[in-house]
Amino acid sequence: MAPTFMVSAPGKAIVFDEHAAVYGKPAIAAAISLRSYLLVATLSKSRRRVEAPYREAAKIHIKSATAFLYLFLSLGSKSPRFIYTLRSTIPIGAGLGSSASVCICLSAALLLQIRALSGPHPDQPPKEAEIQIEHINRWAFVGELCIHGDPSGVDNTVAAGGKAVLFQRNASGPPSVIRLTKFPKLPLLLVDTQQPRSTAIQVEKVKTLKTNHPEITEMILDGIGKIATSALELIPWADFSGNSDALGHWGTLISMNHGFLVSLGVSHPRLERIRELVDYANIGWTKLTGAGGGGCAITLFRPDIEEQTIEELERKFAAEGFQIYETILGADGVGVLWPAVFRNSTDGKAGEEIDQKMFENADGVQGINQLVGVGVQEYREGWEFWTRDVSPI
Repeated sequence: MAPTFMVSAPGKAIVFDEHAAVYGKPAIAAAISLRSYLLVATLSKSRRRVEAPYREAAKIHIKSATAFLYLFLSLGSKSPRFIYTLRSTIPIGAGLGSSASVCICLSAALLLQIRALSGPHPDQPPKEAEIQIEHINRWAFVGELCIHGDPSGVDNTVAAGGKAVLFQRNASGPPSVIRLTKFPKLPLLLVDTQQPRSTAIQVEKVKTLKTNHPEITEMILDGIGKIATSALELIPWADFSGNSDALGHWGTLISMNHGFLVSLGVSHPRLERIRELVDYANIGWTKLTGAGGGGCAITLFRPDIEEQTIEELERKFAAEGFQIYETILGADGVGVLWPAVFRNSTDGKAGEEIDQKMFENADGVQGINQLVGVGVQEYREGWEFWTRDVSPI
């Protein structure tokens, strides 16, 4: 019987340059440590039914099932039978790349099963890892086509390789995507407004503004693009730890970026309330991420913030109906836990397999992280990641 194993991939956040990217300006998107997890276990001969325990069959569920079926029919191993169980800690429909994360998990798992990939390991040459990441990424893009119809490819590229990318639309072809392997890992507060939003409506708002006020709007879009360029220039050499000037510089750019987005009319009272509470607590720099009009905001923490201050702020957010996530910006990309067993001897279960029931019964984000969480050393060891070669930026 094949061993049970698990694959995980991150979500993403737009750090610099929403909306201006539509008009050819550079933008930076980075992986976050909120992740999807796919458990793959051998299916017993007595079980022949596929279960989909959705409370309601939303459109995203149907499209995700379509992506899985397409990838499975293209890549699936004929023998033996397997059961695939998916959980995610990424908010759905919030512009955080949840579907791309799922597609990366599916393509990586299926490619591993047909031995089209070798699992990541510490001695793996970077060039070999790069080839395997791209193999996963291309199949994940096929899954994204099933879900979105015309995806940019940015979300799956971030989810595959982690860290961050610089992307820029090209009128005559596909967007330029440059991988930022020196992007720093930074603590981040992500707050979900719980306010539904439509990307199409927000994009149309900016288009209308540009039609009615072309010169002023173009100046705003240029300013947003220059913010992304300024942030990019710091990555190769800057020290983002402690009370560094680089961290403060990035924080200022984040605040400026949000101000420009407010000028474009794509913020929302709930987003402005987040910024108001963060500014009052003086814990960091805040901007909306994604299309705006709702969705999420990100806050880059100032150094040496006391945990008590963060906890007090989180209580205020919770009281007003916001959903809070403490996460990491510049997180690892796709990874594998093979076999899916407990590694920590301190939990008294070292060597015990993480089975489907255990995985399904994990309670919410905290339960999933406690059981299998990536990057939370006290919870689960054993994850390995395909790692890109370090580029100049």
